[in-house]
Amino acid sequence: MKTDRQRISRAGVARIAALALLWGSGFLWIKLALRGFNPVQIVFARLLLGFLVLTPIALSRGLRFPRQGRLWGHLFVAALVANAVPYLLFSLAEETIGSNVAGVLNATTPLWTLLLAFLVGVDRAVTAKKAAGFALGFLGVVVIFSPWESASEIASWGGIACLAAAASYGLGYVYMGRFLTGRGIPPILLSAAQLGAATVLLVPALPFTGLESPQWRLDAVVSLLVLGVLGTGAAYVLNYRIIDDEGPTAASVVTYLLPVVAVLLGWVVLREAVTTAIVAGIALVLTGVILTRQRSAPSLATTGGEPVATPPGNRAE
Repeated sequence: MKTDRQRISRAGVARIAALALLWGSGFLWIKLALRGFNPVQIVFARLLLGFLVLTPIALSRGLRFPRQGRLWGHLFVAALVANAVPYLLFSLAEETIGSNVAGVLNATTPLWTLLLAFLVGVDRAVTAKKAAGFALGFLGVVVIFSPWESASEIASWGGIACLAAAASYGLGYVYMGRFLTGRGIPPILLSAAQLGAATVLLVPALPFTGLESPQWRLDAVVSLLVLGVLGTGAAYVLNYRIIDDEGPTAASVVTYLLPVVAVLLGWVVLREAVTTAIVAGIALVLTGVILTRQRSAPSLATTGGEPVATPPGNRAE
């Protein structure tokens, strides 16, 4: 497989597979964690755990958190639109829809990113391939909802919440590409800082629903720990390692694996139905993503994962 470095190493293939499993399984862990915790508790815990994983790693490398107030202002905005809001929306959505559908709709993130980049003037290059990609991608979303089979499904709260979360991720990528990247600050430090800021943003919500007594089920507790420690913490270290060793193009391969992982795990573990509409929707969405991924705006490239601090299209420092 050719990448930015001509050929991806075997170790790189293993890391890409591991990252796809970590991020793609996130929707399964959310579904399982909901058996014992409410959405606010899940989001607060995963953000805090991710922060506690990344911070010691950053500090052990001799890095120190930035002191500029303006930079922290941008970090809090990014934390809101790229972490707190989409994390909460996906957790709320999975109370009513399957983890497989959430995983597939998350794959629309690159489409939202490019659309928002165009609207704010960051990337105004519209080609026939990009236009076709947008059309195919959102046609895939319609196929997944299958409104001709159930008129109410297209307006389901869970599905709309997932699309809103993916759009929020896209906004986060655009915002970070404009205000946080290219400042000479190592991505892992910005990621730790952004997760810390997102954790702080969730604190005001705790008195309303976050203090409810959870059910300390083993499957829910383990799922929450995996989601926070591995999926929201360690995954970013792995992501930066892939970018550093293999280049951003190799890292972007994860985009195409996440929905497949989410659907397979939902089917195997939760017995969620794999319908013809879901399979066709995945194919259309991923085809649309492929067509829209042009190198004209590398700073906005995404993996379709969870944006923290630096879009994976930028080389890690």
